[in-house]
Amino acid sequence: MQTPRQDIRPNSPEYETIPLVKPTGFREYDARWILEKEINLLGVQALGLGLATYVHEIGVRPRIVTGHDFRSYSLSVKQALILGLLEGGMEVLDVGLALSPMAYFGQFALDAACVAMVTASHNENGWTGVKMGAQAPLTFGPDEMGRLKEIVLGGQGVARPGGRLERVENFRERYLEEVSAPVRLTRPLKVVCATGNGTAGAFAPEALRRMGAEVIEMDAELDFTFPKYNPNPEDHAMLKQMAARVKETGADLALGFDGDGDRCGVVDETGEEIFADKIGLMLARDLSALHPNATFVVDVKSTGLYKTDEVLKANGAETVYWKTGHSYIKRKTAELKALAGFEKSGHFFFNAPIGRGYDDGIVAAGAVLAMLDRNPDKSLSELKRALPNAYTSLTMSPHCDDELKYDVLAKVVREYEDLAASGGSILGRRIVEVITVNGARVHLEDGSWVLVRASSNKPELVVVVESQVSEDDMRALFRQEVKPRLAAHPEVGAYNQEI
Repeated sequence: MQTPRQDIRPNSPEYETIPLVKPTGFREYDARWILEKEINLLGVQALGLGLATYVHEIGVRPRIVTGHDFRSYSLSVKQALILGLLEGGMEVLDVGLALSPMAYFGQFALDAACVAMVTASHNENGWTGVKMGAQAPLTFGPDEMGRLKEIVLGGQGVARPGGRLERVENFRERYLEEVSAPVRLTRPLKVVCATGNGTAGAFAPEALRRMGAEVIEMDAELDFTFPKYNPNPEDHAMLKQMAARVKETGADLALGFDGDGDRCGVVDETGEEIFADKIGLMLARDLSALHPNATFVVDVKSTGLYKTDEVLKANGAETVYWKTGHSYIKRKTAELKALAGFEKSGHFFFNAPIGRGYDDGIVAAGAVLAMLDRNPDKSLSELKRALPNAYTSLTMSPHCDDELKYDVLAKVVREYEDLAASGGSILGRRIVEVITVNGARVHLEDGSWVLVRASSNKPELVVVVESQVSEDDMRALFRQEVKPRLAAHPEVGAYNQEI
C-alpha cells in the first residue's frame, strides 16, 4: 500500500488511489477523523495494516475482535479496516454491530488479545474513529498511539500471510448475558433508560430489564442522524431531557448512555444530575462495606471527599488520584488491582467480582441498581445527601497555546511544590499534599483543593477548585488564589467561563 498523504482533496482522482490520513486523528487514547475530509477508506485500510504491523512488532498473538457502531458509514469503515488487518496477517473475529465494551468483552470470550472498535462515540455525524487495544482489558495510551502513528504515516505497514476473517454470530446475546446476569433486583425499580438514538439503544434497555428493572425507554430507537441531541450523558441537552422524563414518569432514576455505551450518566428521582465522581463515591461507600480494605482510583478532577470520607476510612478503603483520561484510569486500576476506578466524564472501571476491568456503561448502571437494591429504604437522592458537603467548581479553561502550555504548567507545579515545602498555606489553610501526576492538585488541611493541569486536546489549561466549607469559599479559592497565580504568567489568556 502507498504511503498515506494528508493533502488529497475528495474531488481529485488521487482520492480513489492514495490513502488520506491526517496526523491530527491520532489522539492520546484512540483515533478520530472526519470521514472523507481527514481520512478516506484507503486511509482506514492503511490504519488496519499499520495496526496489524504494530501487533506483530510487539509480539502479541495476531487475533483481533472488531465491531462497529450504528452510523450510516461505520460498516464501510470497519470493512476497510478489516481489509488492512487481513493484509497484515491478522485473524479477525467480527462481532458486528456492537458497543465498545461488547468488543472488549470479545477479547475475553473469544480468546483474542487485540480489539479494534469502529466508533466515534458521542461525536457529531461525520466523525469516525477506532478504539484499539492489544492487552485486555487495556486500550492504547500515548506510547502505543505514537508508535502506530509512525507506522501508518511512514508507510511502514508490512503485508503478511495468514489473514483470516470469521463473523461471530449472535454475540449480542452472549454480551447481554454477561452484563445482566450478576444483577438480580429484589426491589422494584423504575428506570428511565436514555440512549440518545445511539447504539446503546440496541442493548441497554434489554440488559436493564434482564436485571429486573421496569424500564422506560427514552430515545432508544437507532437513528444515526441523532435527531434530538448527541448521545452524551455529560451534555446538558440530554441531561435536561432525562430529568424531565424522570419527573413525568415518577421513575426512581434515569440512566443515560453515550454513543458507544462505555459511559453512564445518572439523574436521581428529583431530576438532579449526580456527577460521576459523586456516584463513584456513593458506590465506593457501598462496595467498601462488602470488600474491606479496597482500593479505588479516581481522576484528579474528582471530589476530594474520597480522602476525607469517614465511611471509606472506617472500611479501610484507599483512594489513589491519577491522570484524567479513561485510558490512564483503566491502566492504573488494572496495575493496582483496584476494586474500581472512576473518571469524572462517566467512565467506570470495575475489576472482579463486578467487572473485567474495562469501561462499560451497562455494568456501571448495574452497579448503581445493585447499590439501590442493597439499600431498599433509601432513594438515590437520599444516598447522595448522606455524603459530606463539597462545593466543586465548573471546569474552567484559560487559553494557553499548545506550544507553551506545558512549560507554563511546569512553572506552576514548581510554585506549588515550593510553597508546600516551605510550609506555606492558601487562604489561611496549610498545604498537606501536592499531587503532580497530572499538573498540580493542591490539597489543603480542611480537605479543600485546587487543580491546574493542561488540556490533553485543546490549547488550554484546566482549572477546577473545590471547597469543603462553602460556595463563597470555593469562589475565593479561584479568585484569590488560582486566577492571580496564573495571571502572573503572560502566556495565559482568557477563560472560557469563570465563577
